Amino acid sequence: MSTLLHIDSSARRTGSVSRRLTARFVEEWRRRHPDGRVIERDLALDAPPHVDEAIIGAYFTPDDARSDAQRATLAQSDALVDELLAADTIVIGAPMYNFALPSSLKAWIDHVVRVGRTFSYGAGGPQGLVRGKRVVVILSRGGVYSDGPAQAMDFQTGYLRGVLGFIGIADVEFVAAEGVAHGEENAREAIAKAEDQLLAAA
Repeated sequence: MSTLLHIDSSARRTGSVSRRLTARFVEEWRRRHPDGRVIERDLALDAPPHVDEAIIGAYFTPDDARSDAQRATLAQSDALVDELLAADTIVIGAPMYNFALPSSLKAWIDHVVRVGRTFSYGAGGPQGLVRGKRVVVILSRGGVYSDGPAQAMDFQTGYLRGVLGFIGIADVEFVAAEGVAHGEENAREAIAKAEDQLLAAA
């Protein structure tokens, strides 16, 4: 049975372009995988805690040496990693906030990039352990950052491609709805173009 992990990170509950597009992706994916399973993860409603000293200490304590308190500290992180590992396809809604990701999405990344679970260290350096996954990232941006003078301010695409690749996920596709703050007509055209891309990606 195919499994899709659906992640939203927009703080907006209504009027969110990224939520609209991830929902459309999920709808099409369900149509093509009628027996599939969808795991919903809304990071705005249930944001993972930012990493602190207790979490870092628990991460780097061997599993068989962790205290009950450390296991409790890692419970949510373990659940997020389990969801990631269970999925065949992951769709991530990532609006641009101040040229980068919402902090809730960065926190999710900090909980799933885990030594011993999603990557390991060996003689040749770090090795990604998350294989056979496909990620579709749906970006929503008020301006245009894929080319032109603002391209250097795109701190989403390179980071996400790099960090996902670090844990072993090489199959990453980006679908961007750009210029959505440049008037209603531009927004409609950008969303329609992104929807065509994501339907093909689904």
